[in-house]
Amino acid sequence: MPPFSDSIVDVDSDFRRGLASKGVALRVIAGAQYTQNTLRAPVPMDDQVYVGESPYGNASITPVFTADLRQFHLHKAQVYISAVWNWVTWNPAGPKTLQLSNFYFYKEFGEQRVQLKAGYSNNDVEFVGIYVGGSLATSAQGVYAVLPYEVGMSYWPLTSPTFNVRIKGPKDTYLKFALQRSLDAAGGPATVAGDHAGFRFIPRGDKLLDINEVGLKQESRSNTPEIWFRAGYMRNSTVYQNLVTDQNQAGNYVAYPLMDYQLRKPDSGNPTHGLYVGGSVISASSHFNAYDRYYEARLYQEGTFRHRPYDVASLVASHTGYSKDATDSLIAQGQTVWSGSTTLTGSYSLHISPGNYLSLGLSYVHGPAITPRVPDALNFGTIWTAFF
Repeated sequence: MPPFSDSIVDVDSDFRRGLASKGVALRVIAGAQYTQNTLRAPVPMDDQVYVGESPYGNASITPVFTADLRQFHLHKAQVYISAVWNWVTWNPAGPKTLQLSNFYFYKEFGEQRVQLKAGYSNNDVEFVGIYVGGSLATSAQGVYAVLPYEVGMSYWPLTSPTFNVRIKGPKDTYLKFALQRSLDAAGGPATVAGDHAGFRFIPRGDKLLDINEVGLKQESRSNTPEIWFRAGYMRNSTVYQNLVTDQNQAGNYVAYPLMDYQLRKPDSGNPTHGLYVGGSVISASSHFNAYDRYYEARLYQEGTFRHRPYDVASLVASHTGYSKDATDSLIAQGQTVWSGSTTLTGSYSLHISPGNYLSLGLSYVHGPAITPRVPDALNFGTIWTAFF
């Protein structure tokens, strides 16, 4: 998330200074996205099977309210409230929704030794680290790791009750875990259909997702590079349809290790700027999930030029494996399938002005959908994000 000072509305204005004096802040995040395959003519919107096969658009607005609770004599504590309006041209890639996004209480103990967060939240920014090589402003272009979402982890714009704890260990190590009410096993559109406003605590059938992560996160300093290793395991007690037996069973899971390392730091005044390399391996149960493997290698530069300190350039290669249990079932029904999807994506994100970001990307996709076996795609994508 860009710093609060990176805003279209001046943080030194009388309005924001007045709020800050009370420990309160307001922010609005607005965004728009467009994606289209450049190799072939668009198909009718109702016939598309992947993002970009028909021109795809997305728009969103997220207002945010935070307060540090000093009025209640609570130190190192904060309440965070946000809502979201999200609109898409193709609902499976959305979903369309107007609902609660976050409503949680945060408390810190012992100089960040223990951090607690309880309430409604999006855990995709809490675990795994999917947004490396980009940010909420620049986005991650290409086919990214959706496997944790399949297993029920909450993700923007969908929220869920969760209790998160992060424990700081020795020498930049940490342990983090969450007890989260699962999203609907049928996916995002079904989650919205069962809970339009996002306030329901336990919609029928949604049970507990247990998330565990350990890691090493060394911040970039003048004499040390940034290093982030994390590994985790999630297990869901919600009932999912077994793709082999067609029976409803519990036990869906996902496991992952990821690593990012700062190769060079050309600007001593901004130690986080420089060239990074990273990799991801994510595996999910092939019995319950259409996507069961994800591998990614990434190379990205934060601060591309001396006069462009906030731009990001990235090159990402990925492979998503399609569950053999799912593809075998489709073949038995006479349908054509891909066994996996391989992508190569280049993107450049510009910090246009305070609070304004524009990301441009081109992604070659081999095997863009499980079924039918449609031709490869070369997707052009652009994302604009503004912070007020």
